[in-house]
This record gives sequence, structure tokens and C-alpha cells, in this order.
Amino acid sequence: MDTKLTLKLNQEIIERAKKYASDKKMSLSRIVEAYLQSLTTDKNDSDFEITPFIKSLATGTKIPNDLDYKKEYSDSLLEKYK
Repeated sequence: MDTKLTLKLNQEIIERAKKYASDKKMSLSRIVEAYLQSLTTDKNDSDFEITPFIKSLATGTKIPNDLDYKKEYSDSLLEKYK
């Protein structure tokens, strides 16, 4: 159930927030609600959401624990610029 809330804020901040909300195609009320929700949610109990970008990075390839990534990178550059 939604309930009305009155806030007193600096006029300049309100104008910038309204522009931000408009750019995001969201209401300012929903942005404030989402922010307050993030502040008051217990991080240990909430589900951790993996963004689509991070999911796209997953390859399923196992990387060895002893991999010398600096050497691999160096070898890759040497091969590229032969």
C-alpha cells in the first residue's frame, strides 16, 4: 500500500532530481522508494542479482589458480605485434 510522504529539500536538488527521473523515465517517488529500499534492506538476507553484463562475461572456462596472467598477457602482445 502506498502512503503519501512530504519532504523538505533544497529547490536546486529537487530540480536536478526531477530531470534525472525524467531522463530515466521513472517517477521521482519510485526513485526515492528504491533508494530507501536499498538503504533498509539487510544485505545478508537479500538475493544477490548478477547483472546481464556480468553474466555475458561468463565463459565456463576454468582458470588455473597458478596462472601467470602477466606472462600470458606479455606473450599475447608479443604475438600480436610480431
